[in-house]
Amino acid sequence: MAIMIKTSQEIEKMRISGSALRQVHNAIAPHVVAGVSTMDLEEIASRKIAELGAVAAFKGYHGFPAALCTSINEEVVHGMPSAKRILKDGDILSIDCGVIIDGFYSDAAVTYPIGNVSAKTRKLLDVTQASLERAIQQCQVGGRLGDISSAVQQLCEAEGLSVVREFVGHGIGRAMHEDPQVPNFGAAGKGPRLKAGMVLAIEPMINAGGPEVRVLKDGWTAVTVDGSYSAHFEHTVAITKDGPQVLTL
Repeated sequence: MAIMIKTSQEIEKMRISGSALRQVHNAIAPHVVAGVSTMDLEEIASRKIAELGAVAAFKGYHGFPAALCTSINEEVVHGMPSAKRILKDGDILSIDCGVIIDGFYSDAAVTYPIGNVSAKTRKLLDVTQASLERAIQQCQVGGRLGDISSAVQQLCEAEGLSVVREFVGHGIGRAMHEDPQVPNFGAAGKGPRLKAGMVLAIEPMINAGGPEVRVLKDGWTAVTVDGSYSAHFEHTVAITKDGPQVLTL
């Protein structure tokens, strides 16, 4: 496993990429409402990415057809935008997006409640988001990769939620997926030591029911086996001697 260490100049380029990605998410957010199709959101994102002079990182990646992954309710990750998928009150929608600027990737995801969601669903979103924040706090020079993974698992399982095993976070930089893999489960104090210049895409994928997932016939969309809702939050984070820096804010 060769973990790439970025220079401060490369991290600055990744911050520019991350800032553009945040603008894409911000452009989409007001439109994530009941009655909108996931293809409507894809079109907004594609226009914004072009306007920013960026490249959609997901489109064409291993043949994926879109700039966004739009995953509704029991869909965990890699849902494909469709004019037929209309958001309705009580749904949740995970929007995952990545862009490339000047050769550097950024990757971030947000899960939105649509209208009025149940208290159980609200808790799923709140805990998943909190687990991302707790994981980011573990991105300290001299720590271990397992500290990040453990932070997510401990918080979510303590709240009665389950952690998806099949999909994990990852290193990121000049490629979308670099070493190391960043699982959302594991033991603190284990794994590679964290060093200044590492950049990680940390992305808890948390289910309200059991952890098991399966991939649909489209070859992309992953869903919970038990039909429970799943939430997904992600940031691109640089580890620096001054502590973690979130590049996708």
